[in-house]
Order: sequence, then C-alpha cells, then structure tokens
Amino acid sequence: MKCPTCSHSETKVIDSRLNGDGGSIRRRRECEKCEYRFTTYEYVEQVPLMVVKKDGRRQAFDRTRVVSGLMKACEKRPVSIERIEEITVEIERTIQKKFDREIDSKVIGELVMEKLSQLDEVAYVRFASVYRQFRDVNQFMQELKSILDKEKPASPAAARVVPNLPIRRYSGAAKAQPATGALEAREDRFKQKDDPKQQDRRK
Repeated sequence: MKCPTCSHSETKVIDSRLNGDGGSIRRRRECEKCEYRFTTYEYVEQVPLMVVKKDGRRQAFDRTRVVSGLMKACEKRPVSIERIEEITVEIERTIQKKFDREIDSKVIGELVMEKLSQLDEVAYVRFASVYRQFRDVNQFMQELKSILDKEKPASPAAARVVPNLPIRRYSGAAKAQPATGALEAREDRFKQKDDPKQQDRRK
C-alpha cells in the first residue's frame, strides 16, 4: 500500500486489531521511507448498495461520506476518531441488514442523527441544522427545545419514593417504674430506721 505522504509503495504493518463488532480489522502502518504512520481498515467486500437522492438520482453508498459528515459535526468536540469510525460501522451494518439494493438518503441521515443525539448534543444540532435545512430560527429553536425536554429531570415528588415503614410508638407508661404507693412505703421504712424512738421500742 502506498504512503499517503510520499507515495512510497513499501509500508509495513506495526499493529493490527479486530474491531469491536468483529466486522473489520484496524491496521496501523508505517512508511519505510519517510516513517509516516497511518491507519487502514479491512472489510469484507459487499454488493454495492445504491443510495436514492432527493432528486431521484442514484449513486453507490460511500461510507467516507458518512465519516466526513460525522467529522464536520464533531469538530472541536470531545469525540475521538475511533468513536466516529465505530458509529460509521454501526450505521453501515444497520443498512446492510435492513436493505439489500437501494436505500433512501433520508434514512441514512436519520440514522446519523440518531447516533449523534446519543453521542454529543452540539454535534447533533450542527448536523441537524445542515441536514434538515432549517428555514428560520423558529424551526431551530423547536429542535433545540425537543433536546432540552428529553433532558428534564423527573419532578422531586416522583423521584423521591419513601417506603411505608412501620412506626413504633413508645409511651412513658410502658417503662417499668414502681408505683407511687410503693415509693412512699419505702421512704417511711427508711425514716423508721433512722428514728431513735423506733430503735428504743425494738430493744
């Protein structure tokens, strides 16, 4: 494979990894002349799928267009190239499972928007503004409002669930205390012991 920088034909593979879904192999290559490193992907060759454009024209499905659209939407966002590649593979596999020969371009756009809505809100709004071609600010605000509505937390009353736990009640009367009469009788007994007249009578 030629080097994309110096066009030298001799490059070597320094790392190979199987993609998460097992549908492709990611290879890291290095040019033997300028030592430039780049990444390639190996896929199973599929029957070309035709994309039907808005004006009725048909063209072969090109995954690089999907990657390009995702990269523009995710520009200056915390989204790695690897994640963009994974999303592209997921979209491509979904298309291959559901469609055999032709697919409407609108379906591809909706799949990309669905993935971006789960990935990054700013990237989603960027892509939606170009794809849906908002005619005025009101349409843009409606789309933004739909995103914010999805993020609204549940009401505090609904979020807090207090279980019905049994409540134990303790009354002061339940404590074991001597009766009032018993206390008075005990006090009288102690007084009799200390009284000298009572001691003389005992003698």
